[in-house]
Order: sequence, then structure tokens, then C-alpha cells
Amino acid sequence: MPNTAPSTNDNPLLQPITANALPLFSRIKAEHAQPAMEQLLNNNRQRINQLLSDINSGKTPVSWQALVTPMEAWDDELSQAWSPVSHMNSVVSSDERRDAYNACLPLLSAYSTEMGQNQDLYSAYKKLAESAEFNTLNTEQKTSIEHALRDFRLAGIALEGEKKSRYGELKQRMSELTSKFGENVMDATQAWTKVITDKAELAGLPDSALALAQQQAKAKAQEGYLFTLDFPSYFPVLTYCENRELRHEMYKAYATRASDRYSESGGDNTFDNSVVMNEILALRHELSQLLDFNNYAEYSVASKMADDPQQVIDFLTDLAEKTVPQAKQEFSELKAYAKESFNIDTLEPWDISFYAEQLRQHRYSISQELIRPYLPIDTVLKGMFETVHRLYGINIEEQTEFETYHPDVRFFHIQQNGEVIAKFYFDLYARDKKRGGAWMDECRVRRTLESGALQLPVAYLVCNFSPAVDGKPALLTHDELTTLFHEFGHGLHHMLTQIKTAAVSGINGVAWDAVELPSQFMENWCWEKEALAFISGHYETGEPLPDELLEKMLAAKNFQSAMIMARQIEFSLFDFRMHREYQPEFNAEQQKNFISSIIEDVRSQVAVVPIVEYNRFQNSFSHVFAGGYAAGYYSYKWAEVLSADAFSRFEDEGIFNTTTGQSFLTEILQKGGSEEPAVLFERFRGRAPTTDALLRHCGINTANAAAGAL
Repeated sequence: MPNTAPSTNDNPLLQPITANALPLFSRIKAEHAQPAMEQLLNNNRQRINQLLSDINSGKTPVSWQALVTPMEAWDDELSQAWSPVSHMNSVVSSDERRDAYNACLPLLSAYSTEMGQNQDLYSAYKKLAESAEFNTLNTEQKTSIEHALRDFRLAGIALEGEKKSRYGELKQRMSELTSKFGENVMDATQAWTKVITDKAELAGLPDSALALAQQQAKAKAQEGYLFTLDFPSYFPVLTYCENRELRHEMYKAYATRASDRYSESGGDNTFDNSVVMNEILALRHELSQLLDFNNYAEYSVASKMADDPQQVIDFLTDLAEKTVPQAKQEFSELKAYAKESFNIDTLEPWDISFYAEQLRQHRYSISQELIRPYLPIDTVLKGMFETVHRLYGINIEEQTEFETYHPDVRFFHIQQNGEVIAKFYFDLYARDKKRGGAWMDECRVRRTLESGALQLPVAYLVCNFSPAVDGKPALLTHDELTTLFHEFGHGLHHMLTQIKTAAVSGINGVAWDAVELPSQFMENWCWEKEALAFISGHYETGEPLPDELLEKMLAAKNFQSAMIMARQIEFSLFDFRMHREYQPEFNAEQQKNFISSIIEDVRSQVAVVPIVEYNRFQNSFSHVFAGGYAAGYYSYKWAEVLSADAFSRFEDEGIFNTTTGQSFLTEILQKGGSEEPAVLFERFRGRAPTTDALLRHCGINTANAAAGAL
């Protein structure tokens, strides 16, 4: 069969696949994307057709080597070209890059649908699964084939005629809409700014936030202080600024982003996501019914740890029952404090973060800003790398020469026993044309190439921290520290895998409701004195976080933790119920109001803070409408149960116990998606997970309720 590699010509996205090839970022232009995708997709179609023709004619017997090896190579070739296109669209976006990205989406969607519904390809995998050779394959190979057959079924392999065509149309349109949703959120976020020239209006705002606002104003050739809806700018105002009117103004703008109410905040309703959301929901429901599921929640759970939708609802309801009473008590205490200390009769949504911070400081004399000087980025990175060295015996070294797409980006190698085993990019700071939030994405997957060489895993790790200002290094809050450790945990899952089969290597093939386990697990070291001794260090003196501050921080760790958990349960129930309860029979009015009616009903049961009528949180809920968390946002709480229970073993045996660390490495991180998460967890923990460690870690009082189990 032909195995012609694409011509490299002048397109940097078409470089030959080698074990150590990395994206040629400095050479990649927007105009390279579509020609590269078209060429690779056409090549793949020809190669796959030839392969299947040879199999069907009997010329090539079905085997792992004949079927899976070339398919994996061709998929990876495509992935390596698409990876930098997708990544750069998120982190250094431009109109040209966005247009190029969107032009490729329907091509990739159509190809994915074709492959998922290719009867000959499905038959070949099925034949391999039923062959004598299957029993000789190792665990990761067997799992990859089983997952492939499951994914064929979830991709509509059994569909015929009009249903088959409709499936393709649905996938393509959903791809376009989810991309549009994310674009609207980014555009709406960046369309709003506020300039303040009178510093007196910013009383209470920390120096770090003032310096950032001043720097942003200068960058736009303006006088004074410029504020945006990017989180590093928005959050300090809501948390520290005494100017209630400014807090209200920014809160309203943030809460109405990408909605029909945005113009009331000085924004542009052009970015309204309402119609986009309704169509996404309708198409997801139609897709699930095409595949013989009752709703999208059933479809989602089919590839997750949870057994069925009711188990998810029961899990969230159980957590709510144990959390909401304490959350209500916490909010009552906050209202009483605001009334007694500040004569605030009605606590509005834009007051909550501010008075919560005042109460935290009143009770514990601690704030994020007091901790920030002790968390300069280089010290933090060095400490984080030391943490994983102690746990897993790995060393991390920064590289000075590498291809990059922005001056902020840093690049590192992970070494074990003197050998490089993985690489990663760090892109840490917020900036224009960069998507908000924090995430890890795959740049290269660990797998064995056809040449026999081992391709090393490479990760993108992205955050949106406040950059260096006023000649000081970038200084993190403790919340940002946990975000950094969280994303690095995802990265370790991807990079420390020992699996060589791409489909189940690293985070690939891991059930979505277990994929947050390694990330949430890493956050625990941000609270440990023994770890903070070297993770922290004052940016001027190098002095680690003083015991006095650490004790206050630990005392405040679970401050309003029930309120925070209730909020996450609210998001999870809203997402899951929305996808479970949608009905195509809704009339136009019901259709229009369905999403808002679900979130209002969920809030009536679990929300403890006031909600204003204009709040349109759902219109910027990118995890669900633009990311991979549709009918899966509950995964954060589900995996948090796993991570808390896993860490409890370290609490018993020592947080830097090398034997325990090696056990987590070998039983969880190295296994990727090669085995079921429940099996891997029980192998590490010695039993099934329970919720008691999570509730204990969060300070949720469960004296009157027995802990549940997954």
C-alpha cells in the first residue's frame, strides 16, 4: 500500500514526522492552515481507501501491524499539523488566524464523520477484535481497539441513508457553533474597557492591581488606569475596591457578556450567544437521539466512569444535601458581618467578594495580596519542579533555544535517569488576543513510530496570570498557585505516561470524569508546610512564607468552602439537567426560555447567594458550550472525590513518601487510558473511592450524614 508522506514544500505544517519534531511556530502563517489540512485529509483518504481495499481483497490480512499501526501514524500526522493551528488561534489570535481556523473546522468535522461511519474500517477493527491475534496483544492495545469499536458506535456506524447524512451535518454545524460561542465570549470580553483617571475612585485596590491597570492604560496610549473584563483585571476590583459603583458596573458587564443585556453595560449585543446556545442544545439532543440515546446526558455518560445519568444526579444531589445547609449558614454570617461592620442592608452580588474578603481579613488577618510577594513565578516554578522530583524522581530543565510564537513562552525538558522523556511549553500571562482561563493541551503524543523510534510527549500549558509590572517579577496569588499546580497535574498525566499506543497514551482514552484526578491531586501540595517551604520565597529577600502567614492561610483554607462547593454543584446540575431534560417538542417560547428556566430552577434548590435578573452567566459558560464538558461539568466534583481520597493516602504515609509517590506514578500517571479509571484507582488506593476525604478537606460538616461512595 502507498505510504507517501506529504510534500513539505514551503508549508511548515507539512514537515516530516520524526521522533523529536516540534512545531515551527515562527514560520507558521494563517494561510498555511487550510492547504495543509486539505492535503493531509486527501492523503489520508487515499491511503485508508487503499488499505481497506487490500484488506477486503485478502491481499493484506487484518493485524495490528497492518491496520492500527498505519492508522495511528496517519492520525498523528494530521494531529501534529492541526495542533499549532488550533493552539495559536487560542493564544495569539488574529482575524486571519480565526478565519483560517474556522475554514478548517468543517473539513475536519467531515473527515471525522467519514471515518466514524466507514463500514469497511469498522469491519476491519471488528475483525481484529475477533481474531486469534487479539488475545496476544497487550492491555493498552486491546483497550485501544475496544475504545475504537465503542467510538464507532457513538459516531453512528449503524446509521444508514438520511440518518447517516444528517449525523454529518449535525457534527459539522455543532463544530461551527461551539467555535462561534467561544469567539463571542472572547470578543465580548475584550470589547469592554473602563478608564479611571482619579486614583481616589480606586481606594482599596492593591498596588499590584493598580500597577497592572496603569500598564494597560499606557499600552493603549491612555492616561490613568485601564480596566478590562479579563480575570486579572476584573477580579481585584470585585474583591478589594471600595468603590461600590465601580464594582457594580464591572460586575454587570462581566455577568452580561455575550448576551442580550450586554449593551446595558456599554458592550455590544452583536456577540449575543443566546441563539447559538439554543441551537447547540437542539443539535446535541438530535444527535443523541439519532444514536438511540434518550438525551445528550445519556450519550455523554456512555464513555464516562458514571454508570448512567441517574447516578450523576444522585451524586450531585447527595453532595448538595451535605453542602447547602452549611453554605446557607456561611452566607448568613457574611450578611450579618456586612450589616454590623459596614451598615450594608442588602448584600448584592457585586458586594459578595468584597465583603467576603473583608470578613476573611477580619477573622484571619490574611489576604491573597499578603501572600503574593512570597510567590514570584521563578521561585514557584522551581518549587513545583522540586515537588515532582521528590514524588516521581524526575528533573525539569528550562531550554533557552526553541521555536516560539510569543516572547512570554518558556520551554522545558523533563528528564528521568538522565534521559529526556517529555517536553512542555509554558504560556503563563494574560494578554490581548489570548483566550481566558487556564488549560493543558496536547502538542505531541507519546507513541512508537513506524521506524521503531519513540515519539516523546509534548504539552502546552496555558494560564492567564498577571504579568510582571513596575520592575517586579510576576507575583502569584495563592489561588493562581493552585491553578498552576492544577494545569501541571494535567501535563504530568500527559507527559509521564509509559503507554506507546496513541489512542490510550497520556490523557487520551481516559474517561472524562476521571481526567481531572491528576490535576486536582497536584493542588494539595499548595497547602502543605513542608512543600511551601521551597515553593515560596519573597521576591526581594528569598524568605519562605512565614509560619505565621501559613497558619493564617491554613486557618482560612475552608473559609466559605461550602458556598464555593454549592456554586460548583449549581454549575454541574445546570449543565447536566439542561442536556437531560431538553425536549424537541418545545414550542418557540419554551425553546427560547428553556436554558434560563433550568438555571433558575437549579438555583432555587442549591444557590445561596442572590442573583440579579440580568445575570447571563450561561452565555459565557465556555466549558459546556465551547469546550468538552457538555453534560460533563460534574466531572470536576467527581474527580475531586478521587483526588482527595488519593491524597489521603499521602496524608497517612507522608506527603513526600517516595514509595507512595512511585505508586501513584505507576498506577495512575503512567497508565494513561489503557485501563478503566476505577480499576487503576482501586489498585492505588486498595479500595473504591468515598466522598469522606473530600468533605473533610473542604471542611464540610457531615456529622449528621454518612459519607457516600462513587
